[in-house]
Amino acid sequence: MSVSPQPSILNISTYKFVTIDDCEALRDRLEAHCSALGLKGTILIASEGINMFLAGSREAIDAAMSFLHADVRFADLVAKESLSETVPFRHLKVKHKKEIIRMDRPAIQPQAGRAPAVSAETLKRWLDQGHDDAGRPVVTLDTRNAFEADVGRFKDCIDYRINKFSEFPPVVEAQADTLRDKTVVTYCTGGIRCEKAAIVMREAGLENVFQLDGGILKYFEKVGNAHWQGDCFVFDERRGVDPALNPSKGEDAAD
Repeated sequence: MSVSPQPSILNISTYKFVTIDDCEALRDRLEAHCSALGLKGTILIASEGINMFLAGSREAIDAAMSFLHADVRFADLVAKESLSETVPFRHLKVKHKKEIIRMDRPAIQPQAGRAPAVSAETLKRWLDQGHDDAGRPVVTLDTRNAFEADVGRFKDCIDYRINKFSEFPPVVEAQADTLRDKTVVTYCTGGIRCEKAAIVMREAGLENVFQLDGGILKYFEKVGNAHWQGDCFVFDERRGVDPALNPSKGEDAAD
């Protein structure tokens, strides 16, 4: 009887909204360093911050994170981790972009101050009891694209069926009145989209809006699949991870 190999590839995802005024130079340094470490994945750098998905050995990932932590701008960078048997990326791509998550709303700048966040444990408790600590009804709002939500989502979530993130602001602004009497918790894969989405919603006059801190992946890590249906789509060759953060095995994670 054969024994399946133990997963040895470490996958990390992390981001930070912080002002970066040397994007090209930082891109070149990170590309050279991560390439020398044999890492694969995608790093996006913009004047608003950094967004990173990398895979490789534990030693190589630790070295890359140490390299980043030596820069005061990224000293507090914390990555979400999962394991796989193989590297789910074919190449290393380090890109300088206009935005690390495109919304086409340049006035929305999370680096100037993020919207309030709620922990995975608190959200689970709210969903368990059916309301927040003030007695207000709680709804979860999926800020991802429709094809991602089709792989998995919170039970009874609000899903606007958007095709790209830049569609989110006008849709939620048009629906703001339906949310005013509720506590809304926005969520996405790792938290980055909610950094902007929650600010847009507050600017639309919605006062009781929180973002799920760390996104779906942190929720899985902390509380498992409570109130969740399906898997979580990820943008690499795994295509999805289950609530145990293992690569999805079901066909619903393929597209």
